[in-house]
Amino acid sequence: MGKMEDFDYQQMLAGELYVTSEILPQNNARQGKMIAQQINQIPIEDKAKIQELVKKLFGKTGKDPYITPPVYVDYGRHVSVGDNFYANFDCIFLDVNRITIGDNVMFGPRVGLYTAGHPLDSKVRNEDQLEFGLPITIKDNVWLGGNVCVLPGVTIGENSVIGTGAVVTKDIPANSVAVGNPAKVVKTLGEKERKYWEKKRAEYFAAKQKFLADK
Repeated sequence: MGKMEDFDYQQMLAGELYVTSEILPQNNARQGKMIAQQINQIPIEDKAKIQELVKKLFGKTGKDPYITPPVYVDYGRHVSVGDNFYANFDCIFLDVNRITIGDNVMFGPRVGLYTAGHPLDSKVRNEDQLEFGLPITIKDNVWLGGNVCVLPGVTIGENSVIGTGAVVTKDIPANSVAVGNPAKVVKTLGEKERKYWEKKRAEYFAAKQKFLADK
């Protein structure tokens, strides 16, 4: 019996109610947790081995994914990341449903992506241990600051920045800066920010060139 013949596993990935303990052994979360545990035990200087295990942990990866250990997952295989993905230490991927991450995405320390949810009624929640999960999507070029929490069903648009400690409960449009709990958009990014940061970049390289020339 495979994944597609496992009622509760199918329910979980469909965003419907399911019972974790009813998922068949071949489909449970153990393998991902074991790979994450391996990553967390690799010496930090062995970047190649960490990268190799990250590619094994996630269902799909682009080029040059890297995570600074420790990292924590539920399944791991329900996460897909694009090119140049980076997550700092203590990040959590609670992937009972799918987490889809685009290219050039950066996570600060202790970012948590939580696809999991539970019925609000305590009787339904407790008697049968029913739960559910909704997918999370992070588009290209997004930066999540430290301790950001992303809740079930949320999509964050491309080029957006989520400030430290924000709790993202609803979709965030592209080119936005969002902060707070719940996270709210406080700025739309555009030409003004691009010109400012291009100027700062040019100043950096000019200063570095001068530094090297003076040595």
